[in-house]
Amino acid sequence: MSAENESWVVLKFGGSSVANADNWPTIASLCAKRQEDGHRVIVVCSALGGVSDALQDLLDNPLSDDGAARLATIAEQHRLIAKAVGIDADSILEASFAELEQLVAGIQLIGEVSVKVRARVMALGELMSTRLIAAYLANSGTDAGWFDARDALRSEDVEDRRQRRAFLAATCDAQPDSTLSARLRNLAAVVVTQGFIARNSEGETVLLGRGGSDTSASYFASMLTAERLEIWTDVPGMFSADPRIEPSARLLIALHYDEAQELASAGSRVLHPRCLSPLRRAQIPLYVGSTAHPEITGTMVSAHIDEVEPRVKGICIRQGLVLISMDTVGMWQQVGFLARVFAVFDRHHISVDLVSTSETNVTVSIDSAAGEVSDEQLNELADDLRALCRVRVIHNCTALSLVGRKIRTILSRLAPVLEVFEEEKVHLMSQAANDLNLTFVIDEQQSTRLVRKLHASIIRKSGQNSVFGPRWEELFTSSEKTATPRCSWWTQKREQLIELSRDKNAVYVYDLASVVSATDELKAISNIGRLLYAMKANDNAEILKTLVAEGVDFECVSPGEVRHLLDVIPDLDTSRILFTPNFAPRDEYAWALQKGLQVTVDNLYALEAWPDVFRDQSIFVRLDPGQGRGHHEHVRTAGIHSKFGVPLFEIDELIDRTEAINATVIGIHAHTGSGVHDPENWRQVATTLATVADRLPSVRCIDLGGGIGIPEKPGDKAFDLGELDRSLAEVRAAFPQYELWLEPGRYFVARAGVLLTRVTQMKGKGDMRYIGVGAGMNTLIRPALYGAYHEIVNLSRLDEQATESVTVVGPICETGDRLGSDRLMPPSEEGDVVLIANTGAYGYVMKSDYNRRGDVPEVCLGVNGERQ
Repeated sequence: MSAENESWVVLKFGGSSVANADNWPTIASLCAKRQEDGHRVIVVCSALGGVSDALQDLLDNPLSDDGAARLATIAEQHRLIAKAVGIDADSILEASFAELEQLVAGIQLIGEVSVKVRARVMALGELMSTRLIAAYLANSGTDAGWFDARDALRSEDVEDRRQRRAFLAATCDAQPDSTLSARLRNLAAVVVTQGFIARNSEGETVLLGRGGSDTSASYFASMLTAERLEIWTDVPGMFSADPRIEPSARLLIALHYDEAQELASAGSRVLHPRCLSPLRRAQIPLYVGSTAHPEITGTMVSAHIDEVEPRVKGICIRQGLVLISMDTVGMWQQVGFLARVFAVFDRHHISVDLVSTSETNVTVSIDSAAGEVSDEQLNELADDLRALCRVRVIHNCTALSLVGRKIRTILSRLAPVLEVFEEEKVHLMSQAANDLNLTFVIDEQQSTRLVRKLHASIIRKSGQNSVFGPRWEELFTSSEKTATPRCSWWTQKREQLIELSRDKNAVYVYDLASVVSATDELKAISNIGRLLYAMKANDNAEILKTLVAEGVDFECVSPGEVRHLLDVIPDLDTSRILFTPNFAPRDEYAWALQKGLQVTVDNLYALEAWPDVFRDQSIFVRLDPGQGRGHHEHVRTAGIHSKFGVPLFEIDELIDRTEAINATVIGIHAHTGSGVHDPENWRQVATTLATVADRLPSVRCIDLGGGIGIPEKPGDKAFDLGELDRSLAEVRAAFPQYELWLEPGRYFVARAGVLLTRVTQMKGKGDMRYIGVGAGMNTLIRPALYGAYHEIVNLSRLDEQATESVTVVGPICETGDRLGSDRLMPPSEEGDVVLIANTGAYGYVMKSDYNRRGDVPEVCLGVNGERQ
C-alpha cells in the first residue's frame, strides 16, 4: 500500500500511562503493530502523571516560598523517566525548563497569574512529555517526528476572548483537513503530538479544559479521517461502575456513542465527555484499552452495536456539584421568568447542567469540580439572582446516574431497586430527554454506599454477553483465575494458618514480621521526626511490645488505652504517649496532665470552661484543616460534618484563650481521615498547619495524623511513601523550624492481621449464592459500618479456580451481616477455612458480643513464624 493510501490511526496515551517507564516499550510496540497493519500513526500524549497538578499548584500559590523546590521536582520527574528509558532529558528539554522558570519568575514578580500565562505554563506539561516520547521512539528505531498540536488545532472564537473559559476550556473546529494529513505524512511515519493544547486566532496558547487530551485526540482523528481512535489509559475499558468503589463492576464490551457520552458525562472518568462528538459526526470508532494490560479486551464505542435491549449499563457518580435553588411565587404562570433567570447565568458565563422545576421553585446544578467556576463567580451569580427570587446555594452534592438504553421502558423493573433512596435526601431528580439516564442529586457522603447497593441489585445478575464482559476482580486475578491475586505473608504460611483455625469458628492471627516490615517502611520516611502508633487500631500486647522495640511512640484516646499500654510496657516513658481524647469529660484531661502525658485539646470549650485544668500547661491543639478525606464518610475526620478539631476561623479565639490562662501550645495536629491514597494530602495539611503555627511562636512540632491507605481491592497500587517523603521535604525546606510527626495506626498493622473462619453452610436463592461462615459483623464490623472491602479467599482451596460469584455472610440475625458481596471463589464445602485479609486494624478491637456469640481468640506469629 502506498504512503498516500495508508489510513490514519490515532493512539492517545494518558498521564498515568506515560508516567510509568515500563509502559514506554508498550507504546513503541503498539505503534509498530499499527504500522505493520498498514496504518500511519499519530500519537497524542498527556503530560506525565502528576505534572499538570504540580503546575496547577504552582499557579495557585504563586508567592509560595517553596516555588523553586517545586520547579526542581517537576524537572527531576522528567529526568528520572528519561533516564529509565535511555535518553537525556536535559539535552531535550533545556529550552522548556528555562521557559518554565522564566514564566514562574514573572508570576512571582507581579504577584498574579493571568489566564494567558496560566495557559502557557500548563501547556508545558504536554510539550515536555511529547518531546521525550518522540526522542524515545526515534532512539528505539521508529521513524518518529514531533509535531506541535497548536499548529493544527485552532480554537473557535468566542464573544469575549478575555474570559477565562476562552483560554482554559476552549473548543476547536475538527473538519477533515487534507493539507494537515499531507503535512504529517511528510514529517514521519509516527507523529507524536500533544493533547490539551491549541491556539486561538491571535496565535495565543489556549487549553481544552482538564481531561482535554481525549478531545485533542478526537479532533485529530476527525481532521485526518482516521480509521479509528484508540485511547490507552490505566484501566482496560469502561465499566458498569467505578471499580475503586465496586470491584464487581463489569467491563462494557461494546457501547453506542450516545451511551458512552452519557457515561462520560455522568461521571465515568475513563473518557472526557467532549471527545465523543467529533467521532460521532465522522463515524470514527473508538477503542479504550489499558497500556499496562494491552492483552485485555477493552471497550469499543461505535454506531454499530448488536444489543438493543432496554437495560441499565452503568451506574456513575459525579461529585463536586453545586445546586442553585431558586424560590419565588412570582414564577407561577409568569411568561419569561426562566428566560430572565438563565440570562443571569449567561451573563456570568456559567453553564447549567441539570434542571428541575415546580410551580414555585427552579433548581439547577453546576459542575464546579473542573475548577472552571470560582467561588467568586458563584457568589456574584447568587447576588444577581436575588433580584428575581430567593436563592439557596447547596454545596458538596453528587449526581448519581443510572445510564442505559430506553430507561423509561424499564422504570417498573427499577422501582423496587429505587427503595435505596427512601432514607436519603434527594435534592433533584432528572430523567434525560434522550431516555439514556435517570439521575438523582444527593449529598456527597452517601454516594459510594448507594452505588454498591444499586450495582448489586441491577447489574450483578447479568451474565457475560455482547455488552457485559468480566468483572474487575476477574480481570485482575492471576491468569489461572485463582482467588489470590497477589502474594501475601498468609499465602506462605497457609498450612500453619489452617492448623491454627482447627476447631475454631473464628480466630484473629497477627504476623509480627509484617508489623516490623511496615514499621521499617514508615521509618524510611526521612522527613518525619517522630512516628506514633494510633493504638485504637489494635491493642494486642505482642504488637505493642513489637512496636516499642522498634522505637515507635504511641497515641491514645482514652485513659483505658493508656492504662493497658502501661500494663503491657510498665517502664514506658509517659512522654512517649500523646493523649488525644475527643469530647471527653474534664477529669480525663486532668488525669492525663497529672500523669505527664502530652495532651491534645480539640475544642475551645475545654479551655474556656476548665481554665484551671490547662493553666500554665504545655498542650497540643488539634485543628480542622477544612476538608476530610478517606474511603467512607465515617472515617473522614475533618470538615464541617466532622466533630473533630478547632476550625481555622477560631484561631484568633484560640490564641486569646491560651494567652488568658498562660497555656503554651507546643504542637498542632490535624487528621483528615483514613484510607487516603494521595500523598499530596499530607503536604497540603502540613502547609496549612505551618501557616497557623507561624501565629503561635511556641509551636515546635506539627502532627500530620495518619490515614495512609493500603492496597485492598484487586488492582490497587501500594501507597507511594517515597512521594510522601519528597512532598514533606518541600514542607521541611519551607518551614525548617518545625518537626513533623506522623501517627498512622492502620498502616502498621492492617496487612499483618487476618481473620480465619470456617464455612458453615451454602445456599442458593434465585440468582444469589451465599456462603455462610462462623464469623459475622460481631467479629468484623468494618464491612457493615464503613462498607469496607476486605479480600476473602478460601484458604483450603487456594490453588483451585475461582468460578463462583458468592456473597459471604455470617451468623448474625441482621440483613447487614455481609462480609463481602459478589466475590469470586472456588466451590466451597462445609468446614473449609476462609481467610479475610487486612483485618489487623479495627478488627478485634471493634468486635462485640451481639447475639451473644462469644469472644474471638487472638494468636500472634513471631518474627520467625513461631506462635507467641
